[in-house]
Amino acid sequence: MEDKRDDTILSIRGMSKSFGRNRVLDHINLDVKRGTVMGLMGENGAGKSTMMKCLFGTYQKDEGSIYLDGKEVNFSGPKDALENGIAMVHQELNQCLERNVVDNLFLGRYPVNSLGVIDEKRMKNEASKLFRKLGMTVNLDQPMRNMSVSQRQMCEIAKAISYNSKVIVLDEPTSSLTVQEVDKLFEMMRMLRDQGISLIYISHKMDEIFEICDEISVLRDGNLVMTKSAKETDMNELIAAMVGRVLENRFPPVDNQPKDVVLSVQHLSTKFEPYLQDVSFDVREGEIFGLYGLVGAGRTELLETIFGIRTRASGRVYLNNKLMNFSCAKEAMDYGFALITEERKANGLFLKGDLTFNTTIANLHAYKSGAAISDSKMVKATANEIKVMHTKCMGPGDMISSLSGGNQQKVIFGRWLERSPQVFMMDEPTRGIDVGAKYEIYDLIIKMAKEGKTIIVVSSEMPEILGITNRIGVMSNGHLSGIVNTKETNQEELLRLSAKYL
Repeated sequence: MEDKRDDTILSIRGMSKSFGRNRVLDHINLDVKRGTVMGLMGENGAGKSTMMKCLFGTYQKDEGSIYLDGKEVNFSGPKDALENGIAMVHQELNQCLERNVVDNLFLGRYPVNSLGVIDEKRMKNEASKLFRKLGMTVNLDQPMRNMSVSQRQMCEIAKAISYNSKVIVLDEPTSSLTVQEVDKLFEMMRMLRDQGISLIYISHKMDEIFEICDEISVLRDGNLVMTKSAKETDMNELIAAMVGRVLENRFPPVDNQPKDVVLSVQHLSTKFEPYLQDVSFDVREGEIFGLYGLVGAGRTELLETIFGIRTRASGRVYLNNKLMNFSCAKEAMDYGFALITEERKANGLFLKGDLTFNTTIANLHAYKSGAAISDSKMVKATANEIKVMHTKCMGPGDMISSLSGGNQQKVIFGRWLERSPQVFMMDEPTRGIDVGAKYEIYDLIIKMAKEGKTIIVVSSEMPEILGITNRIGVMSNGHLSGIVNTKETNQEELLRLSAKYL
């Protein structure tokens, strides 16, 4: 191989990987230049995660070579990769939530003093120095559990930097971040790039890819179909490369016709932090009502309180003028409420189950034959949801853990659709989903609204909340700071309202 050390830090040559007869990667060639941000895009199931797992040694590649700084490398696992200068910040953060920031930073490599005792003072000093250098203010002693997803993610990036990484892979890093937090992340990324560190940025968010990346590579069906300078391509070309066809619009027409008020939330407040304070709003039949706000504004808490899984201090919820006072999720489900949670893996999926189990678990009574539950009915229902949702998989018997994040999200959607809910609440429903699949989800949401379902959507993506809703409620520090008509508002007004109670 010719020596490209001058400007190429990471070079992948002829990488292939198959699972059984399914070829997931097909002779991938990819170069990442020193001190640049490489955007990596592709639909769910295109092979992005598999390529990264082969790079980090989580999977053993079938063929091909990896060169880091001109030398061939074969990592035995992520720890080996980390110690040799390649780090990854995962979308689903794997941290010891009961331990504090310093413990998580030094996990697996605690420094010891001359007596062989863990040197806590040194750990604290090094952590302080690192966060200062990154311009981050963090309480080093607090357990990770008390931090927001964005703060925990910043800690994970800090950990990657502490290993003196030459290449840092960021997998969907902004999926739980607000606009301001994304700006902060990008500032940090530019600083790292200017220090000569290379970043691989995996994302489905087009606007961000063009804002932060120097080059963009696209995977489709296990093939690398495009690598271009960000300046030499545009959104339409990227989408066509990803989905293999031209997608005229990012959002389907929002042509649902809301009718009378179905859901009424009145003066809702919660007992425990983060507090909701006197939140009131109405949602109509067949309406798509968006909830926007900064992370920690209380959007998730609002959905959880309505759903009965967070304790209410005061306030009332009415459905069709009937008082709803749920003390648990089952009661809410029995009255036709559904909730898609933000954290898929933590509280949305049964990771040791197959697609059939994950699709049918919330609706078992519907698959009975006599007194017993019918396997064939469950499999048939799952096959139908796979078809409706265009889920990429081999069949109902696939383990849910073998699917890409976006396809897992489609299974969760299918599970709730099996219950035909009247009020469908969705917390970041397209988090980590590619542009083609997003369009399908948007289509589905609008179709459900047309069928008379009442829909509440939480989203941190400004274009999304403006692209698929009829009205938007903006949360700010536990308060509902305003409700606007989507067609009559803009990004500036949403940002202004989200800062009202800060």
